[in-house]
Amino acid sequence: MAASKSKSLTALNYLADVGKHPVCSFCVAYGDDPFLRRSVSQSIRNEVLQGDNADMSLSSFVGRDVELRDVLDELRTVSLFGDRRLVEIQDADDFVQRHRAELEAYAQSPGEGGVLLLLVNSWPGNTRLAKQIAQSGLTIECKRPTAAAVRKWLTQRAKGEHQAKLSVASAELLTDLVGLELGLLDQELSKLALVTEDGEITENAIRQTAGSWRTRTVWEMLDAACDGRAADALAHLDRLLLSGEHPVGILGQISSSLRRFATAAQLYADAESSGRRMGLPEALKQAGIPPFKLRDAERQLKRMGRVAAIGMHRRLLDVDLALKGGSSAPDRARLVIEKLIAQIASARRDDPRRPAARTGDRRLASAQR
Repeated sequence: MAASKSKSLTALNYLADVGKHPVCSFCVAYGDDPFLRRSVSQSIRNEVLQGDNADMSLSSFVGRDVELRDVLDELRTVSLFGDRRLVEIQDADDFVQRHRAELEAYAQSPGEGGVLLLLVNSWPGNTRLAKQIAQSGLTIECKRPTAAAVRKWLTQRAKGEHQAKLSVASAELLTDLVGLELGLLDQELSKLALVTEDGEITENAIRQTAGSWRTRTVWEMLDAACDGRAADALAHLDRLLLSGEHPVGILGQISSSLRRFATAAQLYADAESSGRRMGLPEALKQAGIPPFKLRDAERQLKRMGRVAAIGMHRRLLDVDLALKGGSSAPDRARLVIEKLIAQIASARRDDPRRPAARTGDRRLASAQR
């Protein structure tokens, strides 16, 4: 095993430049994102298994079905072709628990002929084994990345894998429509690459191509709520929940649009209070509403009203905390989302163009910031 220290790194950083992180005799990929675990596994396979007979040097097991002696036998078996051997253990959490002491001993002197790759969901960094691998092995974190990291990955993936240009705005639109599931995003990106216009994946192409029926239903639900059609919005919500969508996932998909309404209303109010003229379309545009959505968004924001829109940041925060706290159970989570949709649909009509000084909105909006 290499003598140099190797700290845990994220899967996206590892995959962006594999050459900087050579494979060691003991590797671990951990986290809850199956796409990242598969991608890391494939990258390690590509580095270790080379040549026409590469597959003969790979042994893959499932953690609950394999014993340590079988793994060690595979690692110590000399390849007839002189290649390095790779032993991969999928769903290895149970395997690690059963053989932790033996794995600690192996990590101290693993030998040079084989590479052991553990694919696990959980990998606490304070265990002796984790500390050993952090010192001299390769540990790759495959947890779900942040929205910003996903969008950056999308632009890089489009360029490197498909030789296509994906702007930051287009990447944001794609994640708004599809969500942050990397596997689904990768599939959508592959489809979009086939319909690129002059090598660029446009927002129009994304709007026409990306997303499943569930994604479209989410946006139909939000449009219905913003237009005041509470019954239609709740019917869409019911279909989503019956299909297996989780309330937290639904909130994540609609939050970005609602935050843009809040930002636009605040921009408009700030411009008005300082004596500057700003039209609603300009405020919505500055808030990040896509051009094709401006007309509908202007109508919906007028209906929602300034006070309700400006208070949306706080309302979304309350809903998020509820879903992750006392209302995390399915039935309670459903009620929280239903209440949010009903509140949006029943928002008091309050034209954002009406001067705040004449209505007292300025004081109320300031209190809600």
